[in-house]
Amino acid sequence: MADLIAKATTTVDAPAEIVWDALVTPSIIKEYMFGTNVVSDWKEGSPIVWKGEWQGKAYEDKGVIQKIEPHRRLQYTHSSAGSDEVHTITIELAEKGAQTEVTLSQDNNATEEAREHSEKNWQMMLDGLKKLLEQ
Repeated sequence: MADLIAKATTTVDAPAEIVWDALVTPSIIKEYMFGTNVVSDWKEGSPIVWKGEWQGKAYEDKGVIQKIEPHRRLQYTHSSAGSDEVHTITIELAEKGAQTEVTLSQDNNATEEAREHSEKNWQMMLDGLKKLLEQ
């Protein structure tokens, strides 16, 4: 499982400061992350909770902020309600001139199929982030 890492990336036509704000502002997150409501104080060691409805079912996923380096890196754990799996999500930002490269990884995928599924979902989320910020 350790080597089954889902990865997604995009380049956004916006500075890292703008992209970062979109990663830690609940009202903005809701717009590109499938309508989820995120609650956190965005401090290392603090909880993070995602609540919403997906495919007609209510959910509440939980995690803990592991690292937070403004405008550079956000890392947190994530577990879905009813699942024993815990993933670490790492989002890194790298400014490239007027653009920001956003790279996301998720570890601990149980199977190759799970890795591919996660990769597809994360890429859709990053594509939504890019579209929102480039409007």
